Amino acid sequence: MGLFNTRLREIMQELGITQRTLAVRLNISEAALSKYLNEDRQPRIDLLANMATALNTTTDYLLGRDDNREFDYRSVKRLLARNAASMSKEEKMKLIDVLFEE
Repeated sequence: MGLFNTRLREIMQELGITQRTLAVRLNISEAALSKYLNEDRQPRIDLLANMATALNTTTDYLLGRDDNREFDYRSVKRLLARNAASMSKEEKMKLIDVLFEE
């Protein structure tokens, strides 16, 4: 097994998330998720980002680029501070909605 699907399986197990539950959260079929878990297919970048969000981790952790599983909110805060001036009010509101979505 590769690092991606190993980490994906480990997090699902730790969080008690079934394949069906994750597939529903990602808006994909269980069969498609199974292909990612069995390394038959690699997720597109948007799906990878959704996987990380659904599992409260980062894409870098899932891909094996970083061993820190926790999402670093401080770096997001710095990124937002640097880019806030160039964001429209609508973009800011969408971001707030995403950040506080349950």
